[in-house]
Amino acid sequence: MRGVWIDQRVFLGFGGGMSRKRCNSGLDERCRDADGEIRHKRSDTLVATLRREYGGGFAEDFRSDAKLGTVLRETNSASLSDYLKHRR
Repeated sequence: MRGVWIDQRVFLGFGGGMSRKRCNSGLDERCRDADGEIRHKRSDTLVATLRREYGGGFAEDFRSDAKLGTVLRETNSASLSDYLKHRR
């Protein structure tokens, strides 16, 4: 098939449609960049997007249009993984 890779996981085919390729993951099943570094979520990622990945109960005290940076700041979490560890 002819097309171009947008990044490691997304291939833009000839017809303009997009198909996903599995990301490179290590033993912990987290996506990694080409150099092996773990990908980090951007602070402008919406809570609605994270709820699709982590479940409907993710950041349930926040609106779906809130950003990850807001959640981290208001919960005094250093990162998404820190928030996930301490939210229980």
